[in-house]
Amino acid sequence: DAAKRLIDLRKAAAALQAAQSAARPVLRMAAIVHGGGDNTFHVPLSRYVILRRFENVLEAANERLQTMSDGRYRLVPDVTAKDGRKATRGLGLRVFDERTEQRRDVRTLSGGETFYTSLALALGLADAVRAESGGVDLQTLFVDEGFGSLDDDSLDQVMDVLDGLRDGGRSVGIVSHVPELRQRIPAQVVVTKSETGS
Repeated sequence: DAAKRLIDLRKAAAALQAAQSAARPVLRMAAIVHGGGDNTFHVPLSRYVILRRFENVLEAANERLQTMSDGRYRLVPDVTAKDGRKATRGLGLRVFDERTEQRRDVRTLSGGETFYTSLALALGLADAVRAESGGVDLQTLFVDEGFGSLDDDSLDQVMDVLDGLRDGGRSVGIVSHVPELRQRIPAQVVVTKSETGS
């Protein structure tokens, strides 16, 4: 009876070893997908895909930002955590300043710089969505305020980018109280106050 149990035990051990051997590639792949094992980035697959898409957004945004900042700024991913180690999560951003050749915190930008950097990022996102297979082409864009924070040169550069969008077939609506924009925008809806309302 003990001899039979020993034979059964050996058969079970052999079956277990075969199952473990067959499962090894699947377990290895599961570890890689979850950011462990042989995954040199130590980032889960879902986050890796988002980071790659984020790079596409930044590439498109930087094309616009170069024009709007007169070649001064470029957005770069922030890959370091607060403790100085390599970050394994998050979509942090820094601004590379071509004049100082330094990476800066985006919070150091002035109001006007923040406005056109945000606008460049929004346009980059729209371009990335359009470039996706089966993506939706965002034909209409509304920009609400922020123009008052721009100096004359920056306003011209931002308007040149928006004019380029219009020339490319997109509709661009601007909501603003800046008088200089009235001269640059041919079709307008003017809202005026009266005693009975606007």
